[in-house]
Amino acid sequence: MKSKIFLGTDHAGFELKEAVKEFLIKEGYDVEDCGALEYDEKDDYPAFIHKAASRVSEIKGSFGVVFGGSGQGEAIVANKVKGIRAALYYGLDKDILTLSKTHNDANILSLGARFLKKEVAVEAVKLWLKTSFTGEERHKRRIDQIKDLEE
Repeated sequence: MKSKIFLGTDHAGFELKEAVKEFLIKEGYDVEDCGALEYDEKDDYPAFIHKAASRVSEIKGSFGVVFGGSGQGEAIVANKVKGIRAALYYGLDKDILTLSKTHNDANILSLGARFLKKEVAVEAVKLWLKTSFTGEERHKRRIDQIKDLEE
């Protein structure tokens, strides 16, 4: 059984979210789209991203992919939710994707739609989802320290 994946975006990431959603569904993932459900150039990302992050926090073993123009604000919002470790990717070195999972056990990937072509974003999501946390003691210890900082 493949993981449950929650998606969230605003207008800036809407088109990329739709492309990634199509890929995930085709690959057999259980996808829940937390919005935006239609393109609206005046929408704001915080509510959509918060909903996706909250669902990831509630559902053990699930993941999220959120989208925005840069992905920066989206990662910031996601990281406000207890239990979320959102990592940002907007291209270049794919080691960032694997390290976010192997070392930091990231459960949300934030993508900068203005910096990624559809094909690159799909490949990034594919790589990120297939990568697992190593479980090494030093990484567990650091994640526990992060959890202790959460309110």
